[in-house]
Amino acid sequence: MKYEISDYGMIGSGLTAALVHRSGSIDWLCWPRFDSEACFAALLGDSGNGCWEMAPEGGIRKSSRRYQGDTLILETELAGEGGVAALIDFMPVDGDLSHVVRIVEGREGTVRMRSRLNLRFEYGRISPLIREHSDEMLTAVAGPNGVAFFSDSPVDPCDGCFTTEFTVSAGERKAFVLTYFPSHQKPPEPLDAETALEDTRRYWDEFAGRCDYEGPYRDAVVRSLITLKALVHRPTGGVLAAPTASLPEWPGGSRNWDYRFCWLRDSTFTMLAFLHLGLVDEAKAWADWLLRTAAGQPASLRPLYRLDGGRHMHEWEADWLSGFAESRPVRFGNAAGDQLQLDIYGELIETFHFAREHGLKQSDELQGLERLLIHHLEKIWECPDAGMWEGRGKPRHHTLSKVMAWTAFDRFSSRDDLDENEREHWRKVADQVRRRVLDEGYDGKRHTFVRAFDERELDASALRIPLVGFLPPDDERVLGTVRAVETTLSRDGFVHRYETSQSDDGMNSEQEGAFLACSFWLADNYALLGRQDEARKLIERVISMSNDLGLLAEELEPSSGRLLGNFPQAFSHYSLINAVANLRSSGGPAGERRNRGRQGSE
Repeated sequence: MKYEISDYGMIGSGLTAALVHRSGSIDWLCWPRFDSEACFAALLGDSGNGCWEMAPEGGIRKSSRRYQGDTLILETELAGEGGVAALIDFMPVDGDLSHVVRIVEGREGTVRMRSRLNLRFEYGRISPLIREHSDEMLTAVAGPNGVAFFSDSPVDPCDGCFTTEFTVSAGERKAFVLTYFPSHQKPPEPLDAETALEDTRRYWDEFAGRCDYEGPYRDAVVRSLITLKALVHRPTGGVLAAPTASLPEWPGGSRNWDYRFCWLRDSTFTMLAFLHLGLVDEAKAWADWLLRTAAGQPASLRPLYRLDGGRHMHEWEADWLSGFAESRPVRFGNAAGDQLQLDIYGELIETFHFAREHGLKQSDELQGLERLLIHHLEKIWECPDAGMWEGRGKPRHHTLSKVMAWTAFDRFSSRDDLDENEREHWRKVADQVRRRVLDEGYDGKRHTFVRAFDERELDASALRIPLVGFLPPDDERVLGTVRAVETTLSRDGFVHRYETSQSDDGMNSEQEGAFLACSFWLADNYALLGRQDEARKLIERVISMSNDLGLLAEELEPSSGRLLGNFPQAFSHYSLINAVANLRSSGGPAGERRNRGRQGSE
């Protein structure tokens, strides 16, 4: 297949999500939850690895698509011989069962359609046992997994696939429902597709209506918010980085990682995005998830976790999959979970700080956890680590890791329950960290903060230094860093993570795209400096790179506008939300974080 990542749209239920190609084929679905094994894995291989094709017989002459209003109901119009039909795809959001619903509606003339459902479990490797219950109801089981298929038209279970041929005329509708169930249980009763459609539309309308943002770029903000909500695991409150695995950071490259986990690095960004849009329930659920997940010994804190807070995510390669755009290896699991990343301590402490500030979280459990974390960080902050980009080479003294350690000590020192001796101690520790960053993380010859101590390489993560209040945005060292990013890391108007292709992961010769969150961080700096026009132009430029449904990936090939990396990417979408919020006169999330810090000018 020669598909682009931008060709896909997402539907989701808060339990899992599916990617739908503009041709009408569902090419990615993990069941029963986001991080389960895929039963549709054509995204990383071909149709033989599992997909659900739905298209006019004789081919598609023209297609268009949209989300229905502020919902996650995807509508794809397909013009074929004889007329036009629309696919209305969605996943109901309430209840414990997980469904994929496809309603085919005739729009013009009469169209002969063909549905071909090819279930392949264990990431496209296992063919299921098919059982016929009636002409319009079949099941497929493999190991622990069971799927029931309900159809308004007769189904032919031929060659291990469920094939249905039917016609729709203008105004006519046909419904198809796929429902997951544990294979040791009885198949579920059929779902009423039309009722489920109305319930799902009502759910998303009510959710979008809770967003209190009415400023510029509202469509992009609301679409980002809906995308983030779809990546919140409904039972636990954990926020997924992306619903996909192993989509390449560069076509044909080997930087192909599984992102179906929750990153502590993202905690403050996520919290502030929810809070600044008035979504207190989601912010509280995220704070609760973080408290449960980080509980225990701080020495065992991991950079990322499973949706339920689990720690085991063994990384392995699926050699039977050819990879998206022939990009191998195809990886599942993520070995970054075993790394030391010092920045996560700062992110956690600051997230809990904002939870208290906004009245979301205050308990003896939380206070005890924070004390454990801060005392452990005091012991290890001088250690080299893998950094926020999760380099797989030799650990280094990453500048941002030390800045985030300062953030932890600084925020903790502001707690109301500290006596003066404790407060003074933590302020001294914070000042010690600050001095080392300023002495070893700043290159006076280049007039910029650098990636790691004793190095000269520039890294876009330095743009976060003023965003956490480590230095004022108009400090000469910050201004020099912004200029260095503009001249060295910005290409075609977008910001790359590294000065060279060296990513510290043993894959130094490979290219990668511009990192979209970094472009938003540059816009954040512009906003803090009062350069509002430049901030708006950069935000508009990044938003314009969304696909036609308003979805962003992790990275971008600037020269072509090609989206790269896992998709849709939470990091990109909450960075968009926060960057837009930072345009407010009140300063937005960046202003709130900056004002919490005891800025210095040593």
